[in-house]
Amino acid sequence: MRLSQLLFVTLREDPAEAEIPSHKLLLRAGYIRRIGSGIYAYLPLMWRVLQKISAITREEMNAAGANECLLPQLQPADLWKESGRWDTYTKAEGIMFSLQDRQERELGLGPTHEEVITAIARDTIRSYRQLPVNLYQIQTKFRDEIRPRFGLMRGREFIMKDAYSFNVDENCLEKTYRAMDTAYRNIFSRCGLAFRAVEADSGAIGGSASQEFMVLADAGEDEVLYTADGRYAANVEKAVSRPADAVDSPFGRFERRETPNTDSIGSLATFLDCSPTAIVKNVLYEAIYDTGLVLPVLVSIRGDREVNEVKLQNELTRTAAARGAKTILSLKIPDAETAARWLSRPLPFGYLGPDVGDDFLKKDPAIAPKFERIADKTVIELKNFVTGANETGFHVVGANWGKEFPLPDRVVDLDKARPGDRAVHDPEQFLESARGIEVGHIFQLGYKYSRAMGANYTNEAGESVPLCMGCYGIGISRLAQAAVEQSHDKDGIIWPVAIAPYQAIVVIPNLADPEQVRVAETLYTELNRAGIETLLDDRDERAGVKFKDADLIGIPYRVVTGKSLKSGKVEVVERASKKAEEVPIDGVIDRLRAAISR
Repeated sequence: MRLSQLLFVTLREDPAEAEIPSHKLLLRAGYIRRIGSGIYAYLPLMWRVLQKISAITREEMNAAGANECLLPQLQPADLWKESGRWDTYTKAEGIMFSLQDRQERELGLGPTHEEVITAIARDTIRSYRQLPVNLYQIQTKFRDEIRPRFGLMRGREFIMKDAYSFNVDENCLEKTYRAMDTAYRNIFSRCGLAFRAVEADSGAIGGSASQEFMVLADAGEDEVLYTADGRYAANVEKAVSRPADAVDSPFGRFERRETPNTDSIGSLATFLDCSPTAIVKNVLYEAIYDTGLVLPVLVSIRGDREVNEVKLQNELTRTAAARGAKTILSLKIPDAETAARWLSRPLPFGYLGPDVGDDFLKKDPAIAPKFERIADKTVIELKNFVTGANETGFHVVGANWGKEFPLPDRVVDLDKARPGDRAVHDPEQFLESARGIEVGHIFQLGYKYSRAMGANYTNEAGESVPLCMGCYGIGISRLAQAAVEQSHDKDGIIWPVAIAPYQAIVVIPNLADPEQVRVAETLYTELNRAGIETLLDDRDERAGVKFKDADLIGIPYRVVTGKSLKSGKVEVVERASKKAEEVPIDGVIDRLRAAISR
């Protein structure tokens, strides 16, 4: 392709809307164009990148035995109501674009396709002889992000590869899951990315296990915790750890003490001259179920630790059915004004104890009659601890579970792991932190959707049993930007060769020099004929502009027909290292072939 024939406009300044390097560079280099909030057009160079990523993805998915299909983007609400996710996606998370047709039927624009593919399986899979089967598609998805940002990282319209497997049982699913794990590692390696596979939270998708694939980059939205021995890595939302050992409490006798102006852990520890690890902190949350029920939740956790709200939401969702609900619409720490809506009288915030009375709650059918009391594992072994006395300006010291306070019925892991914590698998290993951009996610769904939607098959014993499912996603457009975020410099993008829009660019420094033009035209033709995808910068621009643009758009190799032509050579510059060398004209093809195949 000749640049003179390409829609090619570059910018010298960073666009005001762009916040992170990859977003700035893709806009400046003319790869994408903003059409609206979270909505971008993929211009010709970007489309070539996306096609290459898609091709690599197709090759690896096909090699793993998956079958490509194309599912409808417009999805009936009835399917989502069958699975119980309609309210979650339109109200709780609120990320689904929903609409009504002229017959007033509710529809959604697909953010994902579990319901659609399960409905297809329900109608088409009858026997174990048809299993396992894995279907995938590469398609535009839609999500109504509250705050679209960072370009293609968090947009409202994006390209995704999503796959769904149907298996006879958990053992069969595990084999498919491992095959997808291998395929994903191959995809990201072939795309030239440095990545890490980490344990992850399953979120609204659900399922028993999941794993994210993170492209490591400083601007990543996700925090990854890992150990240097390579045996553990997890998203901070999912991570577990061994907190530091608690320091013994200095209080040997239970008593109530006046503790003025100590509504924070730091001020309380200073006032009492004790370690935060000897304090039981009681954090109040407001959970609202899809039924409208308000549930006040009191979490008891060690004073030096923080509540992992993702783990808390998962725990409350797990037990939602006991309250006649399916999901949590909202979970937050309420301010005094919010809490006043369901309190009969003001609570002593900052001084709450594990035994705060249920009589603080209004008697109202829309409000749970009792606090949901949950203890984190960090508090169950504490002796003679400090905690709130349920009165402003007062705490108790020397308290114990089973004596002064009953241990809450539910003791679960709600602790937020953090860098420096000891690893669970080896206390000699300590968690380290890195930033990552999630580009892939694989889930073991199990029976969540098949049971809810009645997708069954007949097993070898002639019994009708639910299909065992998995799902596997890759953000194609996000992966493209993640590659830029990981690999760029002050001059522009540095594309990995495998996904670069073109592998080489031939630059004519001076269009008025017939010899430069002739050699450039010949090289351009011969390189493309040899299978080396090549651009020709034949624009009527100054040489400096052309060189800057070549660096900005990140083509891996630049061939310059300049002064070295006098000695029968051209200059070949590697974009990543900026190493330049003079190569005989008739040796350029072999030189680039060798470089590209590395």
